[in-house]
Amino acid sequence: MKDQILQTIKDYETIIIHRHIRPDPDAYGSQGGLAEVLKASFPEKSIYTVGKEEETLHYLRRLDQISDETYQGALVIVCDTANQARIDDSRYTLGEKLIKIDHHPNVDQYGDLLWVDTNASSTSEMIYEFYLNGKDKGLKMSDAAARLLYAGIVGDTGRFLYPSTSKKTFTYAGELIHYDFSRTEIYEGMYNLNPNIVKLNGYILLNYEIGQNGVAYVKLTKALLQEFDANPSEASLLVGALGNIKGILAWVFFIEEQDQIRVRFRSKGPVINTIARNFKGGGHPLAAGASIYSWDDAKAVVQQVEELCAPFGQDHLE
Repeated sequence: MKDQILQTIKDYETIIIHRHIRPDPDAYGSQGGLAEVLKASFPEKSIYTVGKEEETLHYLRRLDQISDETYQGALVIVCDTANQARIDDSRYTLGEKLIKIDHHPNVDQYGDLLWVDTNASSTSEMIYEFYLNGKDKGLKMSDAAARLLYAGIVGDTGRFLYPSTSKKTFTYAGELIHYDFSRTEIYEGMYNLNPNIVKLNGYILLNYEIGQNGVAYVKLTKALLQEFDANPSEASLLVGALGNIKGILAWVFFIEEQDQIRVRFRSKGPVINTIARNFKGGGHPLAAGASIYSWDDAKAVVQQVEELCAPFGQDHLE
């Protein structure tokens, strides 16, 4: 499949790369990393990265503004996006051919070519593997590409702490750091928090609720976010805050936006994306997301997570 994707890329002069809404470092890293690899490899081609910009990720990359006409006869590649409903910028359908590259469960098999590897730590890891497979066939790595791919890997592995981190992940990261970019700058952009967000984190640690079977949850209402001068994207950066607390097996963040309540699931063992799918969401086995539209629905979410965690027993909480 990697060879087929490379040949398809060679066949097109215009390539437009998309990723998912509400992007994280892996979305930007894989999208931008692929773009920079292709720019270094095929300078004669027109390569674009599109989507709504996320202010908290400006340190990684700024995106392109292109017209609808640019899609005529173009190849479109979507990175790090499991289902079509989450693709940022609906114009992805305007191209001549569509490729999906992703590491989430392949529940929506869209595209003319699909490369899905659920064993990969991140889509950024897959893009580096794509480069390795094609470096003898015309692909070139650049400092800019290496920086973005490294950032995507770091972001989706939680600095190599998550179970998805493999020997391959460490190998690839070890190779990427030989390129000329500042890891310190990446870490500062990714993990430095403004004082108001630090205070919100303190609120979360003091006010999370824990129910049965090691299930914890936090409700961040619009009023609360306004009190801390925080937006939903900034609040989402704190979803890992409960991960180091002994006795918590799975946890849920409810983050209220203007027209919906974003639900962020995390787990230390139970496969949590099954619950996310019940609420028209999805994601990884231990990290997933969904949306609900009332606080009454939040009760149903917590109840389902508690039922999921019940069979794991007390031994998993100690």
